[in-house]
Amino acid sequence: MIVRTTAEISGTDREVADPKGNWVSKRIILGGDNVGFSFHETTINAGSVNEFHYANHVEAVWLVEGEGTLLDRETGETYPLAPGTMYLLNGHERHTVTADTQLRMLCVFNPPVVGTEVHDEHGVYPLVAVPQPTGKHAEEAVSS
Repeated sequence: MIVRTTAEISGTDREVADPKGNWVSKRIILGGDNVGFSFHETTINAGSVNEFHYANHVEAVWLVEGEGTLLDRETGETYPLAPGTMYLLNGHERHTVTADTQLRMLCVFNPPVVGTEVHDEHGVYPLVAVPQPTGKHAEEAVSS
């Protein structure tokens, strides 16, 4: 069993900030935990416009706080974002998230993010091999 809090992740290498200052991602479960997905809490700042494209990952997003707009850049369709909205990028869609207010989202990635990825100039995370587990939960991850 793995139990983590966002408080213990804050200020560690599992808390990743956008270089432009638009968002912060707390990476609660990573590839090294050997569960087949990664799980993140992402906060996007009010007033920001963010272009993403997960060419190597499927992402599911559940919005728990805030309001904004999701633009599917593949089709031009826009969707309102509000608490209780879920979107799934199962076709690796290029998308833009505009935050009217601060957004707080819970995100699942498959394959899992390992924690060292940064968005490239197109908003893409590279596909990084999952390392062997280390640290506090390594023994549990290997035995599961």
